[in-house]
Amino acid sequence: MDLRDTPEEAAFRAELRTWLDTNLPEKRRGGRGGAERFGEAFGREWSRLLYEGGYAGLTWPKEYGGAGAPYSFQAIFYEEMARAQAPAHVGVIGLGMAGPTIMAHGTEEQKQAHLAKILSAEEIWCQGFSEPDAGSDLAAARTRAERRGDVYVVNGQKVWSSFAHIADFCIIVTQSDPDAPRYQNLTYLIVDMHAPGVEVRPLRQITGEAEFNEIFFNDVEVPVSNRLGDEGQGWQVAMTTLLHERGTLGFALTAALEASVDKLIGVARERVNGDQGTRERIATEWIELQALRYTNYRALGTLQRTGIPGPEGSAIKLRWSEQNQRLTKLGRELLGPEGILDDGWWHHQQLRSRGNTIEAGTSEVLRNIVAERVLGLPKSR
Repeated sequence: MDLRDTPEEAAFRAELRTWLDTNLPEKRRGGRGGAERFGEAFGREWSRLLYEGGYAGLTWPKEYGGAGAPYSFQAIFYEEMARAQAPAHVGVIGLGMAGPTIMAHGTEEQKQAHLAKILSAEEIWCQGFSEPDAGSDLAAARTRAERRGDVYVVNGQKVWSSFAHIADFCIIVTQSDPDAPRYQNLTYLIVDMHAPGVEVRPLRQITGEAEFNEIFFNDVEVPVSNRLGDEGQGWQVAMTTLLHERGTLGFALTAALEASVDKLIGVARERVNGDQGTRERIATEWIELQALRYTNYRALGTLQRTGIPGPEGSAIKLRWSEQNQRLTKLGRELLGPEGILDDGWWHHQQLRSRGNTIEAGTSEVLRNIVAERVLGLPKSR
């Protein structure tokens, strides 16, 4: 695989770089991340700018408002956004998960109602998969959807839902037939987050912020027309969602990690330049970064050939999450006593990184995926 940009890719990269330099205010670059992406109107304003510039939904088909661009353009987009220290589109769940699922399984009415608004950030979406007793076992979901005529009445609880406190809609997996066999008892619904009976409770993290939420459904009426796929096919629809979640995620993660490595090198030069032990630790992180980069290219090659993300995405997310924890810990160490100041960038990143090995698939689950799908080891159950 030729890792250099093609002429078309180079032109797109240059165009995007110019657009970012022109449209992104300097004061909006290089934030701390975390909950700040939820807190200001600028998030939606910036997302709308990305949409108007043609950068939201790059790989979506043109018929649905996207650019119909190749996956390599999406990878370049992530790299350049990280280089510019630009905030992400606030509708990441809609763009990467809900939208592609609606395109694959939705009715024409559902596509017309939601896809354009996802791109423009007019609608914000969240995901309701994990539950208190079904965090890593989606098939064990117990949130109940009982059909009564033209509506499903939904009762239950979801947890660890990003964006739920500002979301307009939620994609959820429900148990619709408790007597059906496993994997055939689930139904996938679109829930209006403003409907009566929906309650959202933010979860306070070690950073002091609340990025994640619990969602409680108390006799929430969901029209049957809001179902994605047929009744009992929720598992198959959910697999579409999860496949798209990690399609090109590795490029976004690696690009952000590269920015942190560069920042770490700057701190080391200022504080401990010449210290052999520190130099070796930083070199180790730089080498790990390059390994992630080339694994991303291998994953991109699989995606371009087959149109389906391979298991590399799970390995990338696993290694990234653990490296980011090491990296932010080292950055805080290099600052000495100053590194534990509550308002310090490295301190905040270290605290926030503790969630990396839980969100978007725990490290334990990802190791099982790699063991079974890559190494061919026996299944754990």
